[in-house]
Amino acid sequence: MSLYRDQGIVLRTYKLGEADRIVVFCTRGHGKVRAVAKGVRKTRSRFGGRLEPTSHVQLQLHRGRGELDVVTQTESMDRFRQVREDLGRLGKAMAMLEAVDRVGVDREPDGALFRMLLGGLRSLDAGDSALVVPAFYLKLLAHDGVGPEVGACASCGAVGDLAAFDYASGGALCRRCRRGSPLSPDALELIRMVLGGSVGAALALPPSPATGEVEHLATAALEHHLERRLRTTGAYS
Repeated sequence: MSLYRDQGIVLRTYKLGEADRIVVFCTRGHGKVRAVAKGVRKTRSRFGGRLEPTSHVQLQLHRGRGELDVVTQTESMDRFRQVREDLGRLGKAMAMLEAVDRVGVDREPDGALFRMLLGGLRSLDAGDSALVVPAFYLKLLAHDGVGPEVGACASCGAVGDLAAFDYASGGALCRRCRRGSPLSPDALELIRMVLGGSVGAALALPPSPATGEVEHLATAALEHHLERRLRTTGAYS
């Protein structure tokens, strides 16, 4: 086995045997990594509470011969205290973790995905914006190269008068081509802000009917892309 170090964010954990856990990380340099944390469920475990979902840690691991590596050292970098102490924020964080777990590829380096998740958790820790999860979903779709078209009609290419949203058709649709869900001008503007690089400004806006609309559209779009329902859907509403 070879030894390596990396940063990681804990996506989820599950029990293994009497005292161990399997921990799934989104890492900065090695993609999604599954590793065994030996003895972590014991009261005197040296890992303590550092390997819980949302934890940002510095890791040392041994690469195993199979699918599982072994965690040998951890050092806490950020536990996102505000997120952990607020059930509403924690629900939003879990939604982001699940989304990354679904799109991440085992052992395929994706530094951009790691930075996106870290940025999302930091934003959530700094402020409880109603738009943080929908914005994260939209950016995740764009990262995967399947972001929705919102500059013109995804069907006919007409500019202006966009009144519907159908991810299966590619995104926003004009009145002539409309199908799927209605799309208000305010919701369209929010989506454009997120995908156009003005995420911070979008997150700073107060909750509105358009926020709920974007939440519904972004969740439906991501589930269509993943071809499965998200377990955390609605947990952060």
